[in-house]
Amino acid sequence: MKTFKMIGLMSGTSLDGLDLCYCHIKKKKEQWSFEIVETKCVSYSNQMQAQLRDAILLKADSLFQLHNRYGSFLGKEAKKFIKEKNLSVDYIASHGHTTHHQPDNGYTFQIGSGQHLANESGYKVICDFRINDVALGGQGAPLVPIGDQIFFKTYDFCLNLGGISNISLEHNGKRIAYDIGLANMILNYITRKINLEYDNKGNLAKTGTINTQMLAQLNELNYYLLPHPKSIGYEWFVKEVAPIVDKTKDTTENLLHTAVHHICEKVAQQIALNNNFKKSTVLVTGGGALNDFMMKTLQEKLGKKTQLIIPEKELIAYKEALVFALMGALRISKEINVLKSVTGAKRDSSSGVCYLPS
Repeated sequence: MKTFKMIGLMSGTSLDGLDLCYCHIKKKKEQWSFEIVETKCVSYSNQMQAQLRDAILLKADSLFQLHNRYGSFLGKEAKKFIKEKNLSVDYIASHGHTTHHQPDNGYTFQIGSGQHLANESGYKVICDFRINDVALGGQGAPLVPIGDQIFFKTYDFCLNLGGISNISLEHNGKRIAYDIGLANMILNYITRKINLEYDNKGNLAKTGTINTQMLAQLNELNYYLLPHPKSIGYEWFVKEVAPIVDKTKDTTENLLHTAVHHICEKVAQQIALNNNFKKSTVLVTGGGALNDFMMKTLQEKLGKKTQLIIPEKELIAYKEALVFALMGALRISKEINVLKSVTGAKRDSSSGVCYLPS
């Protein structure tokens, strides 16, 4: 058995913090397995949140300065994590933080310089997992479905509700996946207007009622009509979604209630399209899985034949970081870690750039 001792680093569009997941990724014959050993979430300061959120507005020189600073920040946090937990580490696999994502225009960018990360931490780093796929004509996203295929294939659907909602499933013997649309990004955007980071368990949303005009506008967003493979980023949210929220004059509770119903409607539609009216299971991870009101609403829209499976809190919070650790192990092994059936690229690839500390 070959064991890779990996740290996966993940920062998502919900901007809630940096996830660090130390795990043992094991390969026995052709079978991969995992053990999550230690985890940590480093919350972002208000200043860091603002810098990451507004990075799309920066000029090139300022963006690259942030890219390098953020890489050093990742390295310091990884080094601190290793020291605190007394960890034995082979590699750090880092997603970085997506600031720009326009694959149809041929680019995607995740800040967090791999060289700065390696130098600051003192460990070998694998990062920039998306750019090769975009260079091959793919969306560069979503990437987590390789982990769904290897670790979680017993579930009919794997649903991630982070800043964005995305889904992964087997279709005609191949793994397909795509960004469905909105999730926590819109909810957090609404709560931040009242200086609240997020709606704990959906308690505010639960007390609201639907704003029919806002719901109709969200449901009519053009992205939902596009065929997959497809993906979205923060630029899309700023351009298409934020103006709808900003122009809707209503209570915070009603805005949240409406957004939750929109999210759940779109997720339920996509599951129904791929379900063939059979009994099925949906593994739900990401912050949305902790939103009790959203889970209740989604289950109601799915009906009794589809069962939501909400795993232990550790997997909910750290699944994406775990999968990037897996992607790093696959890259080291020169095995496929990005699927063309998911991204629409010309071919499968073993993606990720390696950086050595100096």
